[in-house]
Amino acid sequence: MEEADKISPDKNHFISRGCCHQPSLIHKNDTIFHHGCSKLDTFDWLRFVPLPEGHIPFDCIEVRFKNNRKDFYRTTGDLDLHVGEILAVEANPGHDIGIVSLTGEIVRLQMKKKNADPKREDIKKVYRKARLSDVEKWITAVEKEDPTLFRSREIASNLNMKMKLNDVEYQGDDTKAIFFYTAEERVDFRELIKLLAEEFKVRIEMRQIGARQEASKLGGIGTCGRELCCSTWLSSFNTVSTNAARIQQLSLNPQKLAGQCGKLKCCLNYEYAAYAEALKNFPTEENLINTKKGDAFPQKIDVFAGIIWYAYKSDPNNMLAIPVEKVKEIIVLNKKGQAIEKLEDFARKVEKKAEFENFVGQEALNRFDK
Repeated sequence: MEEADKISPDKNHFISRGCCHQPSLIHKNDTIFHHGCSKLDTFDWLRFVPLPEGHIPFDCIEVRFKNNRKDFYRTTGDLDLHVGEILAVEANPGHDIGIVSLTGEIVRLQMKKKNADPKREDIKKVYRKARLSDVEKWITAVEKEDPTLFRSREIASNLNMKMKLNDVEYQGDDTKAIFFYTAEERVDFRELIKLLAEEFKVRIEMRQIGARQEASKLGGIGTCGRELCCSTWLSSFNTVSTNAARIQQLSLNPQKLAGQCGKLKCCLNYEYAAYAEALKNFPTEENLINTKKGDAFPQKIDVFAGIIWYAYKSDPNNMLAIPVEKVKEIIVLNKKGQAIEKLEDFARKVEKKAEFENFVGQEALNRFDK
């Protein structure tokens, strides 16, 4: 059985556009869009703040399309638009169909965040609220996306092209299709475009994306058990280096540090600044400690507890928790040529804490069993 034939007729093809159900040709589509059921959803925290008297309402809105594709459009004063309404907007060529995701002053802040100048003359325009014929053609186009993706993969495979087709998005007027792909090398897809245009009878646009953008479009579940950050709220990808993992005392294991995209996990940057700030209080070098009992070397550190675990060279399995301030004092004495008596005099007692944690954990298990 072909992959296209496996698609369920009851599938909601519009869920990737933030729609909780398929648009209706009979009833109004006021409730089609719900916050929380779409990728990179936005919250308008200025919605209930009234505009100052005499203030001209902002003339741009944010319109969302498939997955994480959004754009800004200029409206005319005679259109009273609200979040969730279906619009026909300017495209090249023809028109596209999208859903209003933000209106009002919050759009001005959103454009500033994305470095989009609202005074630009080339901002595309909103044509009208979608008519019944627009919605009907939109539904037809969207329902063809999955079969088109499966068929285009077969065509690319027959051409032995070293590329991966990830997603297909049809324009709302069913005259153009955008093919998103990833490739490690430069790809000559002129023959592929010719075959796709003959097969699907639409204008073809190929758009290359990176591995992180691919993961954000396709979505998935991370190792933390939650939906991927890039497909829910993360819209900008900062460089992630192995130094972020090293500072957080993580094992440099590529299999554990890599995300679904194969790159280092974006979440490694979330706590990087906190760890970097806390480590400023630690000795810059892994100094040995000289004691009369023997030399001791650092084994591991607990950054936020402010502890460095030391062990004697003669007994590496017996680790002692030394506070950072005490370590600094010992290092100063060692530099003066003075050796301390023994590490045990400076070690912090952690056994009681462990016993307390075991007690709390056991109590929790007992309650769970009841």
